[in-house]
Amino acid sequence: MTQAAANTASLSWYEASARQRIDALVDAGSFSEYIGPELREISPHLSIFDLPEQFDDGIVIGRGRLEGSPVLVAAQEGRFMGGAFGEVHGAKLTGLLRAARTLKHDVLILFDTGGVRLQEANAGELAIAEIMRAVVEARRAGINVVGLIGGRAGCYGGGSLIAGTCSRLIVSEQGRISVSGPEVIETNRGIEEFDSRDRALVWRTMGGKHRYLIGGADMFVDDEALAFREAAIDALKIKRGCDTSALAAEQERLERRLLRFGEAEDAVQIWQALGIDAPTEIPALPTDAFLRAADTRENADDAR
Repeated sequence: MTQAAANTASLSWYEASARQRIDALVDAGSFSEYIGPELREISPHLSIFDLPEQFDDGIVIGRGRLEGSPVLVAAQEGRFMGGAFGEVHGAKLTGLLRAARTLKHDVLILFDTGGVRLQEANAGELAIAEIMRAVVEARRAGINVVGLIGGRAGCYGGGSLIAGTCSRLIVSEQGRISVSGPEVIETNRGIEEFDSRDRALVWRTMGGKHRYLIGGADMFVDDEALAFREAAIDALKIKRGCDTSALAAEQERLERRLLRFGEAEDAVQIWQALGIDAPTEIPALPTDAFLRAADTRENADDAR
């Protein structure tokens, strides 16, 4: 392995930019960006609020190869407006998903988002709905849509709804997933309900370990680009249907989860109810030990 390859393999997914994640994920030199820098797809709304603009509107889309197989890739840039969805941002992802049906290519979505931009609220909300429809239509056409979550912004708001429609989700410990972010909960329900500054609480409640344990993610990996790449290769080997029977089964699973865990006041209580030994030790466990602990879950069909 060359030094450059070694550096890429050990690259922190959390710390990397959208383009760095893509370069580390797909086969070397295989990525071709759609609507690249020369076309400057800029949001028409941000200048009204004197907000900074970015030529790609915070999302990179294109085509590459993964272990030689063609894939379409979308990577959100969490460093630009928290990876938030606006009109152009959303349209690029919707277009990519629609193209997947024509090209018959699987799709990888690298989530890193706080949700919809408040400055483009209506356009952003419409974009979320269009993207979710496009994901479902792609899956019904036999396309795998795999989400990878482990960035700085997490996967919040409308982003978490889109993630919920994906075929499979790959998450690291840093990959927080929630409809409402910590600050939103605290603002609306008070600090007694949720202290957004309590990082341990945030990670217990929304972090990758908890989401994996309760079935909110399918694969758990280290915060390394190579780990995400290997997991993506494995995820694309598995087809998951999206017909009405599959949706009904998922709804029943979620109802069972709510009945079983809905009264819990802390994630540790849920882990204990899952039959995990020493649940209070879960946050400190390294990945291998955590996955061994996760394998001891009882009634895993309710959780996964």
